[in-house]
Amino acid sequence: MRIVIAGGHGRIALDLEQLLTDRGDTPVGLIRHAGQADDLRQRGAEPVVLDLESSDASEVAAVLGGADAVVFAAGAGPGSGAARKDTVDRAAAVLLADAAERAGVPRYVMVSSMGADAAAPDGPDPVFGAYLRAKGAADDDLRARPGLEWTVLRPGSLTDAPPTGLVTLAEHTGRGSVPRGDVAAVLAALLTVPAPAAGLTLELLSGRQPIAAALTGL
Repeated sequence: MRIVIAGGHGRIALDLEQLLTDRGDTPVGLIRHAGQADDLRQRGAEPVVLDLESSDASEVAAVLGGADAVVFAAGAGPGSGAARKDTVDRAAAVLLADAAERAGVPRYVMVSSMGADAAAPDGPDPVFGAYLRAKGAADDDLRARPGLEWTVLRPGSLTDAPPTGLVTLAEHTGRGSVPRGDVAAVLAALLTVPAPAAGLTLELLSGRQPIAAALTGL
Protein backbone atom coordinates (compact mmCIF):
# COMPACT_ATOMS: atom_id res chain seq x y z
CA MET A 1 0.00 0.00 0.00
CA ARG A 2 1.08 3.55 -0.72
CA ILE A 3 0.24 5.68 2.32
CA VAL A 4 0.69 9.45 2.46
CA ILE A 5 1.28 10.95 5.90
CA ALA A 6 0.76 14.66 6.53
CA GLY A 7 3.08 15.85 9.26
CA GLY A 8 5.61 13.25 8.21
CA HIS A 9 8.42 14.48 10.46
CA GLY A 10 6.53 14.32 13.76
CA ARG A 11 7.47 11.63 16.27
CA ILE A 12 4.30 9.57 15.71
CA ALA A 13 4.65 9.93 11.94
CA LEU A 14 8.30 8.83 11.95
CA ASP A 15 7.44 5.75 14.02
CA LEU A 16 4.53 5.00 11.69
CA GLU A 17 6.72 5.34 8.61
CA GLN A 18 9.17 2.82 10.04
CA LEU A 19 6.38 0.36 10.86
CA LEU A 20 4.90 0.68 7.37
CA THR A 21 8.29 0.18 5.72
CA ASP A 22 8.98 -2.87 7.88
CA ARG A 23 5.79 -4.57 6.73
CA GLY A 24 6.35 -3.78 3.05
CA ASP A 25 4.17 -0.73 2.51
CA THR A 26 5.32 2.49 0.81
CA PRO A 27 5.05 5.47 3.16
CA VAL A 28 5.22 9.00 1.77
CA GLY A 29 5.79 11.80 4.28
CA LEU A 30 4.67 15.36 3.62
CA ILE A 31 7.16 17.73 5.24
CA ARG A 32 7.51 21.51 5.35
CA HIS A 33 11.31 21.70 5.13
CA ALA A 34 13.76 19.87 2.87
CA GLY A 35 16.14 19.52 5.82
CA GLN A 36 13.76 16.97 7.35
CA ALA A 37 14.00 14.61 4.37
CA ASP A 38 16.93 12.48 5.57
CA ASP A 39 15.08 11.42 8.72
CA LEU A 40 12.29 10.04 6.53
CA ARG A 41 14.65 8.31 4.12
CA GLN A 42 16.34 6.55 7.03
CA ARG A 43 12.97 4.99 7.79
CA GLY A 44 12.34 3.96 4.18
CA ALA A 45 9.82 6.73 3.55
CA GLU A 46 9.64 8.97 0.51
CA PRO A 47 9.83 12.64 1.55
CA VAL A 48 7.75 15.24 -0.28
CA VAL A 49 8.15 18.92 0.57
CA LEU A 50 4.62 20.37 0.64
CA ASP A 51 3.30 23.05 2.98
CA LEU A 52 -0.41 22.43 3.55
CA GLU A 53 -0.81 26.00 4.82
CA SER A 54 0.17 27.45 1.44
CA SER A 55 -1.09 24.80 -1.02
CA ASP A 56 -4.44 24.28 -2.70
CA ALA A 57 -6.46 21.10 -3.19
CA SER A 58 -5.24 20.51 -6.73
CA GLU A 59 -1.58 20.69 -5.68
CA VAL A 60 -2.14 18.27 -2.82
CA ALA A 61 -4.25 15.93 -4.97
CA ALA A 62 -1.37 15.68 -7.45
CA VAL A 63 0.84 14.34 -4.67
CA LEU A 64 -1.85 11.90 -3.52
CA GLY A 65 -2.27 10.29 -6.93
CA GLY A 66 -2.04 6.49 -6.62
CA ALA A 67 -2.21 6.49 -2.81
CA ASP A 68 -4.31 3.90 -0.99
CA ALA A 69 -4.69 5.95 2.19
CA VAL A 70 -3.80 9.22 3.86
CA VAL A 71 -3.04 9.95 7.50
CA PHE A 72 -3.36 13.41 9.00
CA ALA A 73 -0.77 13.56 11.78
CA ALA A 74 0.18 17.22 11.42
CA GLY A 75 -0.21 19.87 14.08
CA ALA A 76 0.72 23.47 14.74
CA GLY A 77 2.80 22.30 17.68
CA PRO A 78 3.75 23.77 21.05
CA GLY A 79 4.24 27.51 21.17
CA SER A 80 1.92 28.26 18.26
CA GLY A 81 -1.00 30.63 18.71
CA ALA A 82 -4.71 30.26 18.14
CA ALA A 83 -4.47 31.38 14.50
CA ARG A 84 -2.15 28.50 13.56
CA LYS A 85 -4.30 26.02 15.45
CA ASP A 86 -6.97 26.92 12.91
CA THR A 87 -4.77 26.99 9.79
CA VAL A 88 -3.01 23.68 10.58
CA ASP A 89 -5.17 21.58 12.89
CA ARG A 90 -8.41 22.44 11.08
CA ALA A 91 -7.80 23.94 7.64
CA ALA A 92 -4.91 21.67 6.63
CA ALA A 93 -6.88 18.58 7.67
CA VAL A 94 -9.86 19.74 5.62
CA LEU A 95 -7.59 20.49 2.66
CA LEU A 96 -6.15 16.97 2.82
CA ALA A 97 -9.67 15.53 2.79
CA ASP A 98 -10.62 17.68 -0.22
CA ALA A 99 -7.49 16.49 -2.02
CA ALA A 100 -8.09 12.85 -1.11
CA GLU A 101 -11.56 13.00 -2.64
CA ARG A 102 -10.19 14.65 -5.78
CA ALA A 103 -7.44 12.03 -6.10
CA GLY A 104 -9.77 9.09 -5.42
CA VAL A 105 -7.97 8.02 -2.24
CA PRO A 106 -10.44 5.80 -0.36
CA ARG A 107 -9.04 5.81 3.20
CA TYR A 108 -8.43 8.72 5.60
CA VAL A 109 -7.21 8.29 9.16
CA MET A 110 -7.24 11.38 11.36
CA VAL A 111 -5.03 11.78 14.42
CA SER A 112 -7.21 13.98 16.60
CA SER A 113 -7.19 14.70 20.33
CA MET A 114 -9.07 13.60 23.39
CA GLY A 115 -11.66 16.30 24.11
CA ALA A 116 -11.73 17.69 20.56
CA ASP A 117 -14.98 19.62 20.13
CA ALA A 118 -15.89 22.37 17.68
CA ALA A 119 -17.75 24.10 20.52
CA ALA A 120 -15.06 23.73 23.19
CA PRO A 121 -14.80 26.74 25.52
CA ASP A 122 -11.60 28.70 26.01
CA GLY A 123 -11.25 27.60 29.63
CA PRO A 124 -8.12 28.71 31.49
CA ASP A 125 -5.99 28.41 28.33
CA PRO A 126 -7.58 30.11 25.29
CA VAL A 127 -4.96 28.68 22.91
CA PHE A 128 -5.71 25.14 24.06
CA GLY A 129 -9.40 25.89 23.66
CA ALA A 130 -8.71 27.02 20.10
CA TYR A 131 -6.79 23.78 19.51
CA LEU A 132 -9.70 21.62 20.71
CA ARG A 133 -12.13 23.60 18.55
CA ALA A 134 -9.89 23.28 15.49
CA LYS A 135 -9.49 19.52 15.98
CA GLY A 136 -13.21 19.11 16.62
CA ALA A 137 -14.16 21.06 13.49
CA ALA A 138 -11.74 18.99 11.37
CA ASP A 139 -13.22 15.78 12.79
CA ASP A 140 -16.75 16.99 12.04
CA ASP A 141 -15.79 17.83 8.46
CA LEU A 142 -14.27 14.40 7.89
CA ARG A 143 -17.23 12.54 9.38
CA ALA A 144 -19.53 14.37 6.95
CA ARG A 145 -17.73 12.91 3.89
CA PRO A 146 -19.49 9.70 2.83
CA GLY A 147 -17.01 9.21 -0.02
CA LEU A 148 -14.13 8.48 2.38
CA GLU A 149 -13.55 5.46 4.60
CA TRP A 150 -12.56 7.55 7.59
CA THR A 151 -11.45 6.79 11.12
CA VAL A 152 -10.84 9.46 13.76
CA LEU A 153 -8.31 8.41 16.41
CA ARG A 154 -8.21 10.44 19.63
CA PRO A 155 -5.21 9.53 21.81
CA GLY A 156 -4.92 10.52 25.44
CA SER A 157 -1.93 12.42 26.79
CA LEU A 158 1.13 11.47 24.72
CA THR A 159 4.28 10.18 26.38
CA ASP A 160 7.75 9.16 25.21
CA ALA A 161 7.66 5.93 27.20
CA PRO A 162 8.54 2.76 25.27
CA PRO A 163 5.54 1.26 23.48
CA THR A 164 3.97 -1.82 25.06
CA GLY A 165 1.57 -2.94 22.34
CA LEU A 166 -1.19 -3.05 24.98
CA VAL A 167 -4.00 -0.53 24.67
CA THR A 168 -7.54 0.47 25.50
CA LEU A 169 -9.39 1.40 22.30
CA ALA A 170 -13.06 2.34 22.39
CA GLU A 171 -15.51 5.10 21.56
CA HIS A 172 -15.13 6.32 25.16
CA THR A 173 -12.18 5.36 27.35
CA GLY A 174 -11.95 7.98 30.06
CA ARG A 175 -8.76 9.95 30.58
CA GLY A 176 -5.21 8.67 30.60
CA SER A 177 -1.99 8.51 28.62
CA VAL A 178 -0.43 6.49 25.81
CA PRO A 179 3.10 6.25 24.37
CA ARG A 180 3.57 7.79 20.95
CA GLY A 181 4.92 4.47 19.70
CA ASP A 182 1.66 2.74 20.56
CA VAL A 183 -0.29 5.45 18.72
CA ALA A 184 1.85 4.75 15.65
CA ALA A 185 1.24 1.01 15.98
CA VAL A 186 -2.53 1.52 16.18
CA LEU A 187 -2.38 3.75 13.11
CA ALA A 188 -0.47 1.05 11.23
CA ALA A 189 -3.12 -1.50 12.23
CA LEU A 190 -5.87 0.83 11.01
CA LEU A 191 -4.15 1.08 7.61
CA THR A 192 -4.93 -2.41 6.41
CA VAL A 193 -7.48 -3.83 3.98
CA PRO A 194 -10.36 -4.14 4.55
CA ALA A 195 -10.26 -0.91 6.54
CA PRO A 196 -10.75 -1.66 10.25
CA ALA A 197 -12.83 0.81 12.27
CA ALA A 198 -14.03 2.72 9.19
CA GLY A 199 -16.71 5.19 10.20
CA LEU A 200 -15.71 5.22 13.89
CA THR A 201 -14.31 7.84 16.24
CA LEU A 202 -12.10 6.06 18.77
CA GLU A 203 -10.26 7.08 21.92
CA LEU A 204 -6.92 5.46 22.71
CA LEU A 205 -5.07 4.89 25.98
CA SER A 206 -2.54 2.45 27.32
CA GLY A 207 -4.33 -0.67 28.50
CA ARG A 208 -4.29 -4.46 28.68
CA GLN A 209 -5.35 -5.61 25.22
CA PRO A 210 -3.01 -6.33 22.32
CA ILE A 211 -3.73 -3.95 19.46
CA ALA A 212 -5.12 -6.63 17.13
CA ALA A 213 -7.51 -7.85 19.82
CA ALA A 214 -8.60 -4.29 20.63
CA LEU A 215 -9.50 -3.72 16.98
CA THR A 216 -11.29 -7.04 16.68
CA GLY A 217 -13.41 -6.19 19.71
CA LEU A 218 -14.81 -2.95 18.29
